[in-house]
Amino acid sequence: MPFIEHISYSDLERLALQRLVPALLSHGFCYVDGLLGELAGSAVLDQVVEMHNSGQLQDGRLAGSIPGVSRRSIRGDKIAWVSGAERGCEAISFLLNLIDRLISVCASRLGDKAIQERSKAMVACYPGNGAGYVKHVDNPNHDGRHLTCIYYLNKNWNPKEHGGVLRIFPESKPYVVDIKPLFDRLLVFWSDRRNPHEVQPSYATRYAITVWYFDSEERAQAKKRFRALTGKKEYLSATLLCVVGTIEIEYSSVDTEVQV
Repeated sequence: MPFIEHISYSDLERLALQRLVPALLSHGFCYVDGLLGELAGSAVLDQVVEMHNSGQLQDGRLAGSIPGVSRRSIRGDKIAWVSGAERGCEAISFLLNLIDRLISVCASRLGDKAIQERSKAMVACYPGNGAGYVKHVDNPNHDGRHLTCIYYLNKNWNPKEHGGVLRIFPESKPYVVDIKPLFDRLLVFWSDRRNPHEVQPSYATRYAITVWYFDSEERAQAKKRFRALTGKKEYLSATLLCVVGTIEIEYSSVDTEVQV
């Protein structure tokens, strides 16, 4: 699928060095509007809507159960994991490649962590029935996730009417940060306990794509712990599911590697 928008390396470097890196280091989060432009962003949205309409999205899972508490009272989204190589995901692949390039520019400037790989993309839909996701931390237990990147796909979104705001509770700060899930907006934040966050109830269909970039050393240690727990000496299957925190992260032998 051809896209007419072209983003040069110098444009990405400028965005990374002037916006993302300073904001992450000083505030712990950053968002960028107009990442892809109308044409490419709409192509991504069309593919996500098709996935939803064709039944490819399934209820998001939790890392266990709490007696008397329903899953939907904690998280009400429907999700699918994609690499971008699947048929019908060409625009999603274009988005992922762009985010990879952007994070590769940032990686060496965000401290001493080696960011060399990421998760598959989690395509998510909150179906507009008041579904949300309670306050949580993406990486509370050192599973390797270092940066959370969320790309929003919601045109004409009105938070007062539709809800669905992502609220961040920055660690040790006396304020909260509300991020509207607006079309063609990319949000990036630290995945660990510095950024507890919640998705407030959504009253219209709300789409997003999330990827997590890993600290290679921490992720390797997490894999060792997982192998020890399961008694596996190596990852033989194409896809292994490692349940961590309140969200299920897909570990795969074919995880996309980001060259930095």
